[in-house]
Amino acid sequence: MDNKELAAAACRGDEEAFYALVTEHRRRLYGIAYSYLHNESDALEVLQETVCRAWMKCRKLKHPEAFVPWLIRILINCCVDEQKRKKRMVPVEEVHSRETAAEMVSDSKLDLERGLSRMKPKYRHVLILKYYQDMTISDIAKILDVPEGTVKTRLYQGLKMLRQKIEPGGAIFDV
Repeated sequence: MDNKELAAAACRGDEEAFYALVTEHRRRLYGIAYSYLHNESDALEVLQETVCRAWMKCRKLKHPEAFVPWLIRILINCCVDEQKRKKRMVPVEEVHSRETAAEMVSDSKLDLERGLSRMKPKYRHVLILKYYQDMTISDIAKILDVPEGTVKTRLYQGLKMLRQKIEPGGAIFDV
């Protein structure tokens, strides 16, 4: 069966078809989750929540051919929810581990991640999907449910803002 047939079967309640689709795209889904959360256990937890939500709502999906973009959209929403939850509480141990981990990662990567985290979500989503996940403009448009022109604009504007946030020497400054 191809993806469209699997998606149609999954939306009719076929557990094996749903499992096959999720299994086929698990690396891509994990990569997206990790690029948002930068933590393996958080990415796996969000992935599990995504699969659970998708299974519960799968029968309500009107266009089964859009299963994968729909699943990625659920994943992004779960990642955003997790980021909000994390902002509300930061354990003391994590603060110390971040300081230790920061020494092992290059400064430019940290500056880039810090710059991305300070951007509006509409720009951050497009940049992460394009450059961290190497998705095409049309794929991003399907996932975010916006026209391709909007994706191109957000990509251009997001890169422009990111350049302004990171000075030529690599240091972040607030714009």
